[in-house]
This record gives sequence, structure tokens and C-alpha cells, in this order.
Amino acid sequence: MSVKGLNNIEDLLSVNSYPGRGIIVGKSADGKSAMIAYFIMGRSANSRNRIFERYEGGMRTKAFDESKLEDPSLIIYNPFLECDKSDIVTNGDQTDTVFNYIKEHGDDGYSFEKSLYTREFEPDHPNYTPRISAILNYADGDFNYKMSILKSSDGNPEVCNRYFYGYSPLAGIGHFIHTYECDGNPIPSFYGEPEKVKMPNTAKELADIVWNNLNQDNKVSLFIRTISLESGKSEEIIINKNK
Repeated sequence: MSVKGLNNIEDLLSVNSYPGRGIIVGKSADGKSAMIAYFIMGRSANSRNRIFERYEGGMRTKAFDESKLEDPSLIIYNPFLECDKSDIVTNGDQTDTVFNYIKEHGDDGYSFEKSLYTREFEPDHPNYTPRISAILNYADGDFNYKMSILKSSDGNPEVCNRYFYGYSPLAGIGHFIHTYECDGNPIPSFYGEPEKVKMPNTAKELADIVWNNLNQDNKVSLFIRTISLESGKSEEIIINKNK
């Protein structure tokens, strides 16, 4: 089957020195697994001074060298939280916003959207970095997923535009959203729908594709999670440039 607009992840990453933070969600090529990838990059010493650290129920960003940590407000957060039969992945503390909303109100099918309507882009003038988010919901040996981006209106901080996308998974296809179109000053926000990408079969294949094609100077950390649709068992990989 020919799929219109299907991209290779390596082609998108290798030509972009600074996509910023990125989320990929989709279904493995063999149709057996749900797949998630989340990466962070950094241009400043403060942003580069980070690692991913897994803990029960979630994952956090953490300063690699605590003595060099400056402003933690936008760089220390939980990128990933497990919530009942859902995985929540975001580029900021809105992970907790979605998690807490579902825990308090339950999930009526629109909790992801409702929770994110209480948030907006990051207050980091002049970039106004978008908040990107995804949720993967398991159901009877299959899954569905949603993505979102909250961003300023062409750099106007007076207006927050909120975009939501819902997907029924297809084998070998995923969607990729990132904070920035490319490097710049100010850095231009991601534009358009999440990019349609080819998914491999395994966690290691996905980790290798993403990590090996992120810009060597700017990449910081990568998290990969796959879930078997037959057994429900997960496999995870964390790669930290700072070791």
C-alpha cells in the first residue's frame, strides 16, 4: 500500500540541526507493538546539562551536574507518566496537568483536550516555545493516540492557538511533532500537522534511527518505549549524552 506523505525519520532529523524537543508515536512495522519516542535537545549550557531518569510510574528530567543548574522552571519536569491504561508524553509540566485531570475527572474521551485548554505555550520570550503533548490509550489489544501543540500566533504572545490530532494506528506508520521548525533566533515554531513517518519493528531500531540522526552537538537525551499489543509488556530504552 502506498502511503502519501510518508517520511523516513532519519531524513527529517539529519537535515535539521535543531528540531528542539520531539515526540513520535505510532505502530511498529509488524503491527505487534505501540511505539513512543521522546527526545530533548539544547543550545544553552543549562539545557544541555540534563539527563532522563526513570522512576516507578514515570520519567523525569534531571540536572546532570546539580552545581551547574541555573533556572529549572522550563527544563526540569516529567516528560512521561503512566496513567491507568494511558501513556502521557509531553515536553513540559503539562504532563502533570493531563495526568491530574484524568485522575480527578476520569477520561471521557476528551480529557486530553480539556486539560490542555488550561495551558498555553511556554513564556520564554522571544521564542514562546510550543507545548507539544501526546497520549496513547490502550484498549483490548490495540490502541489509539492523540497529539497536540499549543503555540503562539506567529510569535504573538497575546494569542494561544491550540491544535489537536487523533489517530487510529496503522502498522508501520507513526506521527512526529517537534517544537521548532529549525534553528533560528528567535526559533521558529513547528508548523502544520504532525509529520507522517515510517516506524521500524523494535525499540532498539527506533532508538538507533532517532539518536544517530539527531544533531551531535545539540542532542541531549532520548526515551523509547514499546508495548506489546499481545502481552502488554513494555520495553524501554533511555540514552543520555551525559553519562
